[in-house]
Amino acid sequence: MCCSPPVPLTPGVHWFTPTLPVHVFDADAAGPTAVIQAGIHGDEVAGVHALQEMLEEGVRPTHGRLIVVPVMNPPAYRARKRMPEGGLDLNRCFPGNADAPEPEYRLARRFLDLMLDEKPALVATLHESWKRYDPAVNPSFGQTIVYGVEPRPPIIDRVLERLNARFTGEQEHFDPQYFPVATSSTEIIVDACGCVGLCIETWMEFDEARRIEMQRAVVDYLLDDVGVRKL
Repeated sequence: MCCSPPVPLTPGVHWFTPTLPVHVFDADAAGPTAVIQAGIHGDEVAGVHALQEMLEEGVRPTHGRLIVVPVMNPPAYRARKRMPEGGLDLNRCFPGNADAPEPEYRLARRFLDLMLDEKPALVATLHESWKRYDPAVNPSFGQTIVYGVEPRPPIIDRVLERLNARFTGEQEHFDPQYFPVATSSTEIIVDACGCVGLCIETWMEFDEARRIEMQRAVVDYLLDDVGVRKL
């Protein structure tokens, strides 16, 4: 028997676990699909708050489809730890396994299946780092847009130009960083779907409110550039 065709989610809120909502919004005008997620590591909170604020303000796509996952790993977020006590690093559980006893593997499989169904043009994951980016220090991530394929996706340089025109304080400058990690969720999604996959890293030495502002700006500029939300 032939396999069933992929079925993208309907607009609305879908619960992947009792505490993990996936928000799906469709615009009236045709366009690409963008997926923005945060909280895959529970101690990286600025992206979570930026996406929650965006949802509270009623931000919607002007073209295509926008999928927002404010907290990818609710148990880790509640614990404010990279992973919950006794749990696994969700960012290293992809492609996942629907039959695994560990919830992280089951969630990873379900999320990757969603990406295969939706075929997004862009997947961005909002992270944070305690290490300010320094090309001489490996690894260090704070204030970077991280990508794992070359050549560098052109969207990165366009978004960086806008970010660095806005955030001009000491140490606020953003840089691109090529840092392929074959086991990361983003790279596995990119390999499976052929989309642009980016990790956004703010430096955790900044005040939380400033980091939230930065994460929100990155999301706004990414969605504008990819054509999902024209500013």
